Amino acid sequence: MNELERIVARTRAGLADRRERLPVEALEERAQARRARSDWRSLRGALTRPGLSLVAEHKRRSPSAGLIRADLALSDVVSAYERGGAAALSVLTEEASFGGSLADLRAAREAAGLPILRKDFIVDPYQVLEAYAAGADAILLIVAALSDPDLAQLHARAQEWGLDALVEVHDAPELKRAAALGAKLIGINNRDLTTLAVDRRRTFELLEAMPPGAVVVAESGYSRREQLDELLAAGVHGVLIGEALMRATDIEAACRELTAPAGEGMRFGHRVALAQRQSPQRS
Repeated sequence: MNELERIVARTRAGLADRRERLPVEALEERAQARRARSDWRSLRGALTRPGLSLVAEHKRRSPSAGLIRADLALSDVVSAYERGGAAALSVLTEEASFGGSLADLRAAREAAGLPILRKDFIVDPYQVLEAYAAGADAILLIVAALSDPDLAQLHARAQEWGLDALVEVHDAPELKRAAALGAKLIGINNRDLTTLAVDRRRTFELLEAMPPGAVVVAESGYSRREQLDELLAAGVHGVLIGEALMRATDIEAACRELTAPAGEGMRFGHRVALAQRQSPQRS
């Protein structure tokens, strides 16, 4: 069993306990209360503004990196992202491997005014409802983790609740499945979720087969401004960055250096190198 299969199996096992603690009827009441407030923020809108949009991610740890950062309050991180010019937020809510929670999502909603992506392993319609009730504006659907019927069901459920769905692919067959679904937001993850290896060439290779009109987000392996300039020149709409920003000694400044016009300020890679020397050792 690879890492993705382990996480998905653990996610499915935990759903029964969550349903017992909060039945779907009570969860729907929370979701309807949010719907009445009409406070949805558009991830797609944030990604289609001029230039390359930065989706800044809050992530405490990961299977590939171990502990990333444990000394900062989430509210301070996402506020720094917003001040630094991020277009949207990604918040990890998976607990066992990434140290996240739905409480993190709610806290991010209170601390910043940006659209929020719930980053998790969504495998059941209950989780879509959870995301909406907790304040997400979008969910991640990982093609590699889902059958075609489940993918279609979850995508439709997200649309019912007005959530954007970022459909994540890793290779050409998965991209074909996303295109057949009619996905409008497609994330290309450069990380192989079975081996955890990263290859940034994957984004450029898959761009050639992207369906017309798709809004594209590049994920994993980015830390330098010149890398982002290459993505923009290739026609990518957004980039998701988590670990590199979380390790920065000054998160707001590091974020601003990625979002400022080309040529302004110190190169982000220098600051990341400094942060990595000062950050805790990976576990």
